Formats: sequence, structure tokens, C-alpha cells
Amino acid sequence: MDIQMSPNKLVQFLGKPPDEFTKRDIIRFIEANEIRMVNFRYVGGDGRLKQLNFVINNRAHLDTLLSAGERVDGSSLFSYIDAASSDLYVIPRFKTAYVNPFSPIPALDILCSYYTHEGVPLPSSPENVLRKAHQALKENTGLSLEALGELEYYVFSDKQEVYPSDPQKGYHESSPFSKWELLRREAMETIAQSGGVIKYGHTEVGFVSGQYQDMEQHEIEFAPVPLEDAADQIVIGKYILRMTGYKYKVPISFAPKIVVGHAGSGLHIHSKLIKGKENMLVQDGHLSDIARRNIAGYLRLAKSLTAFGNTVPLSYLRLVPHQEAPTNICWGDRNRSALVRVPLGWLGVNSMVRDANPQETEEFEQAYDNQTVEFRSPDGSANIYFLLAGLAVAARHGLEMPDAIEYSNNLYADVNIFEDEHSDVRSRLPQLPASCWESADHLLEDREIYEADGVFSPVLIDGVVRMLRGYNDLDLSEKLYGRDQEIEDLIKEYLYCS
Repeated sequence: MDIQMSPNKLVQFLGKPPDEFTKRDIIRFIEANEIRMVNFRYVGGDGRLKQLNFVINNRAHLDTLLSAGERVDGSSLFSYIDAASSDLYVIPRFKTAYVNPFSPIPALDILCSYYTHEGVPLPSSPENVLRKAHQALKENTGLSLEALGELEYYVFSDKQEVYPSDPQKGYHESSPFSKWELLRREAMETIAQSGGVIKYGHTEVGFVSGQYQDMEQHEIEFAPVPLEDAADQIVIGKYILRMTGYKYKVPISFAPKIVVGHAGSGLHIHSKLIKGKENMLVQDGHLSDIARRNIAGYLRLAKSLTAFGNTVPLSYLRLVPHQEAPTNICWGDRNRSALVRVPLGWLGVNSMVRDANPQETEEFEQAYDNQTVEFRSPDGSANIYFLLAGLAVAARHGLEMPDAIEYSNNLYADVNIFEDEHSDVRSRLPQLPASCWESADHLLEDREIYEADGVFSPVLIDGVVRMLRGYNDLDLSEKLYGRDQEIEDLIKEYLYCS
């Protein structure tokens, strides 16, 4: 990590990477920078960041706070925790500390983990499920998983007549046609200062112009980091985007669908399997058998993974043909109609920079560690911790499947399956669920895989199923067909999901 160039204020001050932060480091930073408040942050059952605020009374108070954490009511945070035994501890994870960019009082935020009354990690808490899933993958395969999320969102603002954009033509647009580039840039800088590792940001395809309102789609894509860190930076990124939008008095929505017929917002997840420092998805410049087994696991559990990645009825209005969202279970190279896509990985293309810059004399060899596989069904309603935990379970399952290579070969598609001329390909491929109800059914079918080694607890699986079935949305798409007002009401209901 390049400490000198890090935008993270704690990294700059302490001169060390976040993984090495200690309690004494946090106290030293607070004292030297006149921080007056500490905010504990933790994810609730709805996937949003919660908070508990503390005014620092004195050094002893701060030391105790960072050492022992605090009590919270678990039954008010998670629907599956009984009120009769709901007390939980929240304990800060020092590496996640960052200066709150919005607080008028100098404040430090720290993400926390949940612990039971016995002082052990809460089996069903989001961050602990993810930790267990990743640990089980490492112990059983010798491989670790790095991941990144593509955080897509819409900005809602008053209609502007100057330099209008065209519907569905917003991809990589720039100012003055893009109106909210400044908001995105400001949020990106703030996220980076808060510990997020960002790859890039840009406008996305979606642009909707209503009678009084414009809706402009953007994306911030993170860089690959260890699985647990990938989840943390997504929830912090969402919080910062919403707060930045609030500052500019424009709503931000990560909802799966904004307007029927226009691009929805996904939360595509890229991942790669690592051994030591080597990306195991590539062997001799080509996709490895490990990668194909990884893909097989994602495909095999794709239906039940929607229980964590597509968690509201609105999710299933996005998973429709011709909107760059998957409907069928398949994979392909660079194929955006597929559920799992193998994007360009700079394999064997080392001469491009020399061709573009003939004056360049420095040799440059592109490393193979850029190759990822992309899982394209999740959306902004996802509980990112459960989703990434599910992908870790799926990766392990694929690596252990005896017929994984054959399985993935049978589901390979190298054409746009939504085109009529390829309907024969589409017809032979299994389909993703069409509702939360169906998603719950598939989670029950696969629950033994998720519960293996105690990764997902039975009470958690039951709670997710109960939540999904509670929407009673079986055949919802068919029931809503042609009912524009009911669709609009559904969109409004889940506009600020997760």
C-alpha cells in the first residue's frame, strides 16, 4: 500500500495500512486531531448502516469504549432475534475507522461486529456470516476470494432543458450533458478518504426525462480487495452517496428499477480466487480450470443466490430481456446477456501502449492479476454481506463439484441470447427466479450447502425465507402486466431499499 498517496486521513497520519491499526493508534489520532465524537456503525437486517453516537468524555472513557464496545437491542435490528434474549454487544473493528465527512462536530466512525451475551460472534450477523464463509473457503480449498462491486445508482433532479441527454444513451457521458458529474466526483473522493478503494466512476446507460424530473444513472466501481473489505466499502459507499445527494438536495436511489423499459440499477460483483499473491483464474494466459470450476459454482447456486442479491419484488422487474440484466443461467466471454461474464483481462495485449505512443521506450508487461469473473444478477437491494458470503460458498461448491468443468461447459453461451435468432440457445438454458417467493423456494432447496460448516445458521436461512415469502409476490410480473399505476406504486415503495 502506498501510504504517502493514500487519501485515507488515518493512514496518512499513522503511517501504516488499516489492517495494522490498533486501539492506541485510534486514540492517538483522536487526541491529535481534536476528534470530539465516536460513532459506532453496524449493518442491520435491512442492509443499511445504523449508528450509535458517543461524546468523548475523557481518555479513560474512550479507552473503555474502544475496548469493550456497547450494548444494543438485537431484536430491533434483526427480525429473527427474539426480544426475550435480544441484548447484543457491538465491538469496533479498528481497521474500518474513518473521519466522518458530514458531521459538524469532528467525529470518527468505526464499523462494528456483533457479539452475543457470551462474548462470541453472533452466528447470524451479516459481517460474521461473511467472515465464516471466507474462512471455510480458505480452509477447504487453500484459496481466498477478492471481490469488488459495481455500485449503480440514479440521481433525481429537476428537469433541465440545457444540453439534454437521450434516453438509454447515458453511458460514459460527460458534462455538460451529464448534470451530476460533480456529485459523483465529490462522493468518490469522500469514499476514498473513508477507506474505499475505487477503480473509477462514470455515468451509466440510464437516463430518463420526465415531465418535471430528470433521472440520471451513474456508477462507482471499486477495486478488488479481500472479501470482507469489499462488503464494508459498499455499505460505506452507499451511505456517502446518499449523504452527498442529501447535501445537494437530490435523492439517490439504488433501487433495481426506476422506470419500466429503462435500464435498472444492478450491483454486479467481480471476483477472483487468490493463492498467495497469484490470481488463480488464469493459467498460461488463458482461463484456468479453477476459474471454470468457480463459474460452475456460481451457476449451480445462481437461483438461491438471488435470495441474498435480489431481495425485494422490484428486483424481478429488472431481470427481464434486453436491459443488460440476466434472465437465464449461463456464462460467456465478454457477453453481457449472460449471468456470469468473463470480462477482458488484458491477456496477451502488452503492446497496446507502445502502439498508441510510438515514442514510449519503457517496457511494460501487463500482469494477469486483473482477470475477474463477473456475477451480474444482484442489485441494490442486496444485503452485501450475505451476498458475498453466498458467493464464497458457491465458489467452494464449484471447486468441490466432481463434474464442475462439464457443468460449466454445458452452460456456455457465446451469443446474445436475447436476440430472436438465438432463441434456441435461450430455450435450453435454466432461468433465474421470477419472484422473491421463487427465490425463497430455491434457498430452501440449497440450504444444506449454505449451512455446511456452520456458515449460514438455520435461523438465518429461515428468517430470509420468511422475509421473501412475506412479499407474497408469486407471479407478480404477470399480475402487474399493463397496470402502470401499480408498477409505479411498487417502484415508489422500494425506491430506497437497502
